[in-house]
Amino acid sequence: MAVWAVLWALYLSIVNVGQLWWSFGWETLLCEVGFLAIFLGNAAVAPPLLVLLLVRWLLFRLEFGAGLIKLRGDRCWRDLTCLHHHHETQPMPGPLSWFFHHLPGPLHKVEVAANHVTQLIVPFGLFLPQPVAGVSAGIMLVTQLWLVASGNFAWLNWLAIVLAASVLPDAVWAWLLPGPVQDRLVPTQAGATPYPWVVAVVLLTVLVAVLSWRPVVNLLSPGQAMNASFDPLRLVNTYGAFGSVTKVRHEIVLEGLDSGGVWREYGFRGKPGFPGRWPRQYAPYHLRLDWLMWFAALSHRYAYPWLPRLQRRLLEADPPTLRLLAHDPFDGRRPEAVRAVLHRYRYTTWAELRATRECWHRRPVGPFGPVVTPDSAEPDWW
Repeated sequence: MAVWAVLWALYLSIVNVGQLWWSFGWETLLCEVGFLAIFLGNAAVAPPLLVLLLVRWLLFRLEFGAGLIKLRGDRCWRDLTCLHHHHETQPMPGPLSWFFHHLPGPLHKVEVAANHVTQLIVPFGLFLPQPVAGVSAGIMLVTQLWLVASGNFAWLNWLAIVLAASVLPDAVWAWLLPGPVQDRLVPTQAGATPYPWVVAVVLLTVLVAVLSWRPVVNLLSPGQAMNASFDPLRLVNTYGAFGSVTKVRHEIVLEGLDSGGVWREYGFRGKPGFPGRWPRQYAPYHLRLDWLMWFAALSHRYAYPWLPRLQRRLLEADPPTLRLLAHDPFDGRRPEAVRAVLHRYRYTTWAELRATRECWHRRPVGPFGPVVTPDSAEPDWW
């Protein structure tokens, strides 16, 4: 328990000072899960029922909040057409996303309808007796695995899988695990619960119940916030994802000018870049720079002030910055200038894939901000 407490405090401190770079919903989710994990106890005692119910309450808010934000948000969620675009325009596609995008249109509508059922109806089953609670959690677990296969969402899906797995009844683990492993992971007996720990668990439950008021009000509000914290310790939060779905994909391509007057492209690790580079699987690892590049392409306000500073670091051939990239066309040398160009990306068709072996087709849209040179100041219009 002490180890979990230290880990939670350390990560919370990073999230609180990380600002934009640690502003993703799964950062807060990890903080909340980490805090609850402190009170699960050790191998000598059984996990308290109250804590397990708090885990279910967290899973409920995670799924139900995501379902409500979709229902209240983009119309395409209501007419079941969002997945005609989502696999192509999601922040960081995975290696199978191209194939998911090319599934038949009717199947996309079935996917959306199944998602609504999983996020808006199934979560209520978590609080019913077994086996209903286990079946509900199993449906969520399968849905999360589908999301793992179709995209790169850092550790959001995997953490949701862990939460759902905690609801599965012991009989499921007895069936899944071989005998020796089962004996270690699913103990048949547990020691007596220490009285101070009982008091701590009860106080925890009361605290979560009190702090749940604002997240519940947010869930019921027409102006529901998608991912928000209501206390500095991020103990009880509200969640949601993809209240709106972009229909067109734009990407920012960073280029450096060599001494011969040729613009050469920098390559990123996860985000789309070179048309022939097939997306990689990075989740549950989180490529923060690549994710923020996706947000920056949506609006200049998401790019200030860090993108001009990134261009300046590339102009200086800053080694720590270059290590964030997959490809430096200058091999550590300084370019003459650095620019950002906005491109329109779309998945290739089956015919285009066979002809070119490229999964992306792109065309330039125009400059994304001014060219950065050694003599230029930070632009005012950002």
